[in-house]
Amino acid sequence: MAGKFETVSGYCWPQSAVAGDTVALHLSSPRGLPVAVEVARVGADRTVVFHDAAVPAGFHEVPSGASANGCDWPAALTLTVAEDWQSGYYEVVFEVDLDGRRRRSHAFFVVRPAPTHTPGDALLALSTNTWYAYNDFGGPSLYTGGTQSALQRPMAPGFLYKPPGHGRRVTTVHTPDPQMAAHVGYLQLNHLSGWAGSAGWPDWELPFVQWAEREGYRIDVVTNADLEDHPDLLAGGRYPLYLSVGHDEYWSAGMRDTVEAFIARGGHAAFLSGNTAFWQVRMEDRTPEGPATTMVGYKGRFKQDPVFGTDRQPELTSIWSDHLIGRPENHMTGVSFTRGGYHRIGKRVTRGAGGYTVHRAGHWLFDGTDLGYGDVLGADAVVVGYECDGCAFTTRDGLPYPTGEDGTPANFEILATAPAAHFTRTTATRPPAPNEPSEIEFIASRVFGSHEPADVERIAHGHAVLGTYVSPGGGTVVTSGSTDWAHGLAARGPDVERITHNILRRLGAR
Repeated sequence: MAGKFETVSGYCWPQSAVAGDTVALHLSSPRGLPVAVEVARVGADRTVVFHDAAVPAGFHEVPSGASANGCDWPAALTLTVAEDWQSGYYEVVFEVDLDGRRRRSHAFFVVRPAPTHTPGDALLALSTNTWYAYNDFGGPSLYTGGTQSALQRPMAPGFLYKPPGHGRRVTTVHTPDPQMAAHVGYLQLNHLSGWAGSAGWPDWELPFVQWAEREGYRIDVVTNADLEDHPDLLAGGRYPLYLSVGHDEYWSAGMRDTVEAFIARGGHAAFLSGNTAFWQVRMEDRTPEGPATTMVGYKGRFKQDPVFGTDRQPELTSIWSDHLIGRPENHMTGVSFTRGGYHRIGKRVTRGAGGYTVHRAGHWLFDGTDLGYGDVLGADAVVVGYECDGCAFTTRDGLPYPTGEDGTPANFEILATAPAAHFTRTTATRPPAPNEPSEIEFIASRVFGSHEPADVERIAHGHAVLGTYVSPGGGTVVTSGSTDWAHGLAARGPDVERITHNILRRLGAR
């Protein structure tokens, strides 16, 4: 008799490929049953590029330590990326028949643009590092005691596919409805990972890509790791615009080097994301072919990181704004989670508007919206939600200006804001242990070197900041300062759509 949750599992390697490359599908099938495999590019349309109703596959145990070291399952099938497979996200669906019950799971790979590929309007890097930081398949994630995350293993349920239903978003959508309870119930009802609301393809990148392609934009897609492994993707003027969408929390130094060099050369970037580049990670254990198989992140246990106290300390896997690293993400994005926090999640800004208050309505970003000073942008779709990034600012004549003390460029324009706040010991959805600092205390200690009450108070009143600056090389950088911008596109919010069109048309290839 099959177990209640007995199912097929699998992963793809490599996770990124170009035409002519091969991608292996590594499967474990209950009782060694044959597996139906379907591969489809997912965007505005779902285009099936491969189907086999009965791929032979064996059953393989999940090895001890799989979350850190991978599964090392054999390949059940190898695909060759065809010349006509467009750059994008490729969904791999596995299905088995267990005594008349269909069991299904998902894997993914990305077809990145080849050097000979005619570039699209923009290059989107999926937040795959963040997916893996939260992935708890086969053991602890970086949030439950792990310090390294293996890429050669399946994603836990919910990271690559979510069914519709109330509570699907981690952000509270209807106040004062207890949405957080609804979200937890949704995850449990659908047997999804308890961390699946925080990261994954369906949460933010999927609705953005679907909207952009419906509107006629060509969006080429890569993984986070591709920015480190293939920096030429953003070289030579191939793309005018780089895109980050949703929850893009974990960045390696190689990623930042690639994107910051692109901006410095005059390339444009739109960070329609939040909590962006908050933590530094390292990509290690590279295969002979090149891609790393492990992502390292010690986070709050950074003193255990082997580079701590050495000449490699700039690679420390703490937050980028840590005074021991000295490379705040504000230098790149203009904003930081250290000056932001949460909006409409848990006990943080629980009855917030879910939208931004507009301060500088005359900026080109708002062209065609009819928004005026003091108007609220995006509240109907709750585009300000979950995790938010802001900057230190002061006000002059009623308008906000960055102070620059946190690394935000002096010419950064604050266009709109919404209140946000960090978790404290009493407001956290997952309270810290008695011997651990609260989130806000940890952030204060890393930014200021102290978590005394006066230092904690300095970051206690954060904001989501929608803003922009221009680099010395002429690159325009726009940030939404919130993870949830894409939900405004999914809801067809006219102002959010118009602003996104303004960004893509002014800064992208069109």
